[in-house]
Amino acid sequence: MELKTYQTQTLATLRKFLEQARVVGPGAAYEAIVAEPEMAKRLKGFAGSYKALNGSGETPYVCLRLPTGGGKTVLAAHAVNIAKETWIERDFPLVLWLVPTTTIRKQTVDALKNPRHPYRAALDDAFAGRVRVFDIGDFTQLLPHDLRSNCCVVVATIQTLRVKDTEGRKVYAHHEMLEPHFTGVPDRMPGLELIEDGRGAGTIKFSFANLMHLHQPLMIVDEAHKAVTGLSREMQSRVNPTAIIEFTATPRTNSNILHSVSAQELKDEEMIKLPVMLAEHQTWQAAVTGAISKRAELAEDASRERDYIRPIVLFQAQNKDEEVTVAVLRQHLIDVEGIEEHRIAVATGDQRELDGINLFDPDCEIDFIITVEALKEGWDCSFAYVFCSVANIHSATDAEQLLGRVLRMPYAKRRSVPSLNRAYANLTSKSFSEAAYALRDRLVAMGFEEGEAEDNILPEQLDLNEGLFGHARRPQPSVAVSLDALPAAVKELEAAAPSKVRVTAGEDGKAVVKITGFLSPAEKQKLIAALPKAEAGGFSEQIASYEAEHLHQASPAERGETFIVPALMAWVQGELELADTDILMEYHDWSLADHSPKLEAKDFAIQATADTFEIDIDQQRLFVKHADQSAQLLLDIPVEGWSEQTLVLFLDRQVRDKFIGQGELVRWLTELVNCLTGPRNIPLSALMQCKYPLARKVKERITEIRAKEREGVYQRSLFAPEAKPEISFDSGFVFADDMFAGVRTYRGSYRFSKHFTGWDQVAAFDGADDGEELNCAKLLDSLPAVKHWIRNVPKHPAAFWLPTASGKFYPDFVAELTDGRILVVEYKGAHLTDAADTDEKRAIGALWEKASDGKGLFLMAEKQVDGKDVRGQMLAKVR
Repeated sequence: MELKTYQTQTLATLRKFLEQARVVGPGAAYEAIVAEPEMAKRLKGFAGSYKALNGSGETPYVCLRLPTGGGKTVLAAHAVNIAKETWIERDFPLVLWLVPTTTIRKQTVDALKNPRHPYRAALDDAFAGRVRVFDIGDFTQLLPHDLRSNCCVVVATIQTLRVKDTEGRKVYAHHEMLEPHFTGVPDRMPGLELIEDGRGAGTIKFSFANLMHLHQPLMIVDEAHKAVTGLSREMQSRVNPTAIIEFTATPRTNSNILHSVSAQELKDEEMIKLPVMLAEHQTWQAAVTGAISKRAELAEDASRERDYIRPIVLFQAQNKDEEVTVAVLRQHLIDVEGIEEHRIAVATGDQRELDGINLFDPDCEIDFIITVEALKEGWDCSFAYVFCSVANIHSATDAEQLLGRVLRMPYAKRRSVPSLNRAYANLTSKSFSEAAYALRDRLVAMGFEEGEAEDNILPEQLDLNEGLFGHARRPQPSVAVSLDALPAAVKELEAAAPSKVRVTAGEDGKAVVKITGFLSPAEKQKLIAALPKAEAGGFSEQIASYEAEHLHQASPAERGETFIVPALMAWVQGELELADTDILMEYHDWSLADHSPKLEAKDFAIQATADTFEIDIDQQRLFVKHADQSAQLLLDIPVEGWSEQTLVLFLDRQVRDKFIGQGELVRWLTELVNCLTGPRNIPLSALMQCKYPLARKVKERITEIRAKEREGVYQRSLFAPEAKPEISFDSGFVFADDMFAGVRTYRGSYRFSKHFTGWDQVAAFDGADDGEELNCAKLLDSLPAVKHWIRNVPKHPAAFWLPTASGKFYPDFVAELTDGRILVVEYKGAHLTDAADTDEKRAIGALWEKASDGKGLFLMAEKQVDGKDVRGQMLAKVR
């Protein structure tokens, strides 16, 4: 399974941390990474000083934060190999995988044992299929040979080990079957629990806990917010982990949060359904009816999709001592709503009607699921679209976990019918604002930032959009147009503009099409084309009258104005291509053979001491203990079987690259190893026992080579005398209404008059809402020569970018001037100190301007340049 971009970035941060921790220690590595400007911006308030585990600064302990639906468990599977390569440096580590509940434990064991499951596939790929998985109840089946020859994963609940009194706990009890693991271990080895003989002496207890302490497992903790009590810390000390990696959507303050993923990143990767369309109801019965009605609408929409989707409603009933219990709700569905019994399933601790049911099977007839909290974690069906809570949501403490069940996108792929890209919540509350705030709090509890949560809650009733969460909104006018058709006959009209159009029944039973806001020309055309011919003429006239009265309130984007920023293009082998360095590299043939594989002493050196190897890598020092040569470290090959070829094949597996042919790579690695064992005279045994640090250095060398090749391609294609870059409006970036929907917006009091998508849809600025970037936006907005402008959202799939040698550069603002020219502005704040990065951005911006032949202007704005403030710099550039 190919990982999403945000997942790859999360794992890259983990790898970087463990690599640096190997050299400078976990605390220094953590604090260096979270202090980086890009990471500090990502972590916001989550970063802090490193908190060592029970005072042990030598054990890496970090938390990775991903919102619900982000794929925490698949990342955990990939994290095992990263920890192996960067910290543990054993071919076959022992993994203790902790989960919060017995249900999830069973699901995790089943998934990790299934060779077709992505979790197991990630482990099999990393360990060449040499993986063994044990449920905690089967730990006595774990043999010494298993630990030597396989990556062994033991899955347990946190509660299994988290006890003050170890008496009576199987994992702390003495088991004769575990005796082979302790052969040759000194009786008084520190940290191991003993069986006391009453005379102050004793023998080692053959317990699972002692086995863990002896082998120092990698500890993976799923839903880590369940495991942070002081008692858990005591448990972790007993286990003696080599490293702890936690995964959660809602970390606690005492977690070392290393990387944080935003909900927007999940939405951009089509992992979750957003926004959440909220409908509030005065009574629980009305909420149930609304949820059933919405499911019926979605089922109709799903019938037009190529992939099979069966929308499901997830009902949250109340506890047994309250009014609307599971039984009451189920009977209401049958007696009042007329739902057939076979379409309803109950999933509680007592009733487990989903066990053994494949909800994705087209033959499955279940459309409604009732639970209380049994689906909190570990249950996953992306067909769940509608969440309905019959309780006042303020009292529904488990609502956030249940709501998370309806956010996952089917097949992790955007659907062609817009309504199927959204989630739906029907809540019981006294007022819309109460429901909205309660839903926002639930989303925040699931890992959304507050601004993200607010931007991703939309009212099902379109006319309630104004003033949501107390933030100013542009007034949204509306018009209702009556038709002679029945509502069911024209229901598909909503697909023309699902956030603006609703079809309801009038008092006479005929269809009423309600439009809120403004239709773009394309939406209007699509809507009119879908109308019966007899209705189209009169409908068009009413819309024209409505627009004549209200169109002055619309933003330029809503009025259908075009705003295109031209893309930079490059000529490559006679073809004009988008100037994306990744694309340019596809045209470039390069070979490792053109680059020396030699590692000099300053790059990599080994010095043997009594019981360790002292390794110098780029003037940084780390230590590796001499391996127990009877352990047969590498694929069970004995020490006498070690050879240069063995090391080359190991390095090949570690640094393999899809852009480099394996034959080419093996030849280059063979020469590298020969240089180390020949002219450098480093013993092969030392290289084998230090093979993981060596592999990291080789991977860094290949990365440096590729970066050098990319820089060369970038310079030749765009900046060389023979290069002839151009710009293209046809391949340009098109800005349109709702293109940045769901992105966190500016919440300040200033009202911009020229923002392309309206003053209430300005994407949030970097840093504080009242910072330097906001001031730059105000000045741009006030410039007489500016027709309209837009805040460009960094790394958004639809945003404007210019190429750099290493990736893409997203300028802060783009504007169209009254004379038709395009102005691109990047604001260089005082906090930005990377001169090389700034120079590269300035250079590519100037190249884009030059290639535009007067159609484009680029400005790198600073607080003061040659006596001019930001406004002065803008005026000078425009003139």
